[in-house]
Amino acid sequence: MNVILLERLNNLGDLGDEVSVKPGFARNFLIPQQKAVQANAANREVFEARRAELEKNANDKLAIAQSRAEKLQEHIVTIMMKSGEEGRLYGSVGTQNIADALVADGHEVERSEVRMPEGAIRALGEYDIALQLHSDVMVDIKVAVVEE
Repeated sequence: MNVILLERLNNLGDLGDEVSVKPGFARNFLIPQQKAVQANAANREVFEARRAELEKNANDKLAIAQSRAEKLQEHIVTIMMKSGEEGRLYGSVGTQNIADALVADGHEVERSEVRMPEGAIRALGEYDIALQLHSDVMVDIKVAVVEE
């Protein structure tokens, strides 16, 4: 199924690109989330009429994400957890714990923006964690897991 993207999506395309995706992905995610419209003649005309407005909105979102990244640059988040012998945690520190700690520090961060490719943190220490605030904006923060 061919769709026209209404915003930039990682690994798919940029604003205005016509891409071919599986029908279920388009029907269940892209179209309901208003990230794309089905590619046909009528929708192409509507998209071209709204192109300037969509590009302005995309630039505004990028500027907001960049300002949030500047505030988070070199930020250190401290999370207190109970631990056992040799610094192993009872439980783990995941994306929700990090997002909650950042919100408590006064930053606007969603759980979906926290990137932990190695998985949850299971030991005491200091870790570098990436936050993807926009498809073009990544910022690294430090997470210090200390004993309670």
